[in-house]
Amino acid sequence: MKDLRFKTDSRVESVFNNYPPEIRKKLEILRSLIIESAQNIESLSLLEETLKWSEPSYIAKNGSTIRIDWKPKNPDQYAMYFQCTSKLIPTFKMVYHNMFRFEGSRAIIFHLKDSIPKKELQACITAALTYHQVKHLPTLGL
Repeated sequence: MKDLRFKTDSRVESVFNNYPPEIRKKLEILRSLIIESAQNIESLSLLEETLKWSEPSYIAKNGSTIRIDWKPKNPDQYAMYFQCTSKLIPTFKMVYHNMFRFEGSRAIIFHLKDSIPKKELQACITAALTYHQVKHLPTLGL
């Protein structure tokens, strides 16, 4: 793995600390998968962790923002959100239609009891973090 600069907004920690403990653990797993995926992208030197819409968000040059969150109105699920105007979720649905649950063209939904298909999710994360480099490919390089 190469050196990846990771720039984080101090407010993100507070958001994580305000999630219920079981949810925080699940979202920390998603966060770790995003960081690990970013470390494996040779062309990526900086990953920024910030807040967008009060949700932990991950931004890379030449990428599309990834957000993660949990909503009290759906207490048994949490999600990874992608830009709804991109080809990301439509492509993920085509490639991984039986692997994930989706919400429209904006999110992959996880239930608390679900196991996360790590390899496939990391491929989705990599496609998002390199989106402007792969958006011309038929399946975004998946």
